[in-house]
Amino acid sequence: MSSPSRAHRGTRNFEQMFIYCLELHLALPSSSLKEKRGIIKSIQGRARNRFNIACAEVARQDNCKVAVLGFVTVSPDKNLARSVLVNLETWVYEDWPDVEIIGADINEV
Repeated sequence: MSSPSRAHRGTRNFEQMFIYCLELHLALPSSSLKEKRGIIKSIQGRARNRFNIACAEVARQDNCKVAVLGFVTVSPDKNLARSVLVNLETWVYEDWPDVEIIGADINEV
């Protein structure tokens, strides 16, 4: 049986990890919950693919005119984590002209 590696013998080298979240409040051009779902699912899917982030609709699910989306990213670099979410907000603004950003808040968790 081989001996445990140096990392498993009590010497631990923990890297720093930064978790940032973006809460995005949106006004949507939809007249039904079905239309809203289509817009939200499209934004979420493209954001996941483009920015490698986690996202969910976190509030106002019952109102077809507004949405609150939460996005989260994790990185060993604090500036990189924040810039991913800033870029995501800019991307929503530029690529979704019919969706109005009515509020945005980036926080470190």
